[in-house]
Amino acid sequence: MAESIEIISWNVNGIRAVAEKGAFSWIEERAPHIVCFQEIKATADQIPENLFAERYPIRTINSAAKKGYSGTMIASELEPHYCDCRADIDLLDEGRIVEHHYGNIALFNVYFPNGQKDEERLAYKLEFYERFLAYCESLRSEGKSIIICGDVNTAHREIDLKNPKSNEKTSGFLPIEREWIDKLLSHGYIDTFRHIHGDKEGEYSWWSYRFSARAKNVGWRIDYFFVSEDLRDALEDAFILQEIMGSDHCPVGIRIAI
Repeated sequence: MAESIEIISWNVNGIRAVAEKGAFSWIEERAPHIVCFQEIKATADQIPENLFAERYPIRTINSAAKKGYSGTMIASELEPHYCDCRADIDLLDEGRIVEHHYGNIALFNVYFPNGQKDEERLAYKLEFYERFLAYCESLRSEGKSIIICGDVNTAHREIDLKNPKSNEKTSGFLPIEREWIDKLLSHGYIDTFRHIHGDKEGEYSWWSYRFSARAKNVGWRIDYFFVSEDLRDALEDAFILQEIMGSDHCPVGIRIAI
């Protein structure tokens, strides 16, 4: 019999800084089954051992080779039977992926690259996108169901950011980046938030620290949950927790019967 579980994803922009602010208390209260963090900016020995230890006995941490940069982590109540960090996708060893398998489901926590630095970095981001999708497709060919969450670093449609026209030439909303999300969906993946909420506007997950952007809700929806088509009927809810503070991103999540 399927069990309903909640999975939450949050780009914390420094897990130690968020912990020092006491901004994780809501996780203890809400008690999701799995929490996926991006941009932890820490090695395993720098993360307090008691952080979520009682609720989440499983902690898989993938730190970047570069200190204080990038990194991902999954904290889980559920024991995966397979874990990986996909060095064949994350070629620069930036700690961008944690992969957990629970039964027939492959869960990916991904901090996709940002392409704003220069053309070379944008090219790397697009290559990363393609390598990642190819791997997901290889798992689907083996009969796996897929859940992808994390900071995709691209807003898909004009309703996914406050000022689309002025950002048409900005990495994060370039046509070539948005086309990859189109490609992902065309391969049979579902944008869970749009599936549940349709074309609801004003729903963002990241705001600049400048110009009081968050207070004015001048944001971007760049944090996502995608699921493979075969999980459509199992999806019960998708949400954005805009009230949660502590980072320039807010958490996003799904409830799904697995």
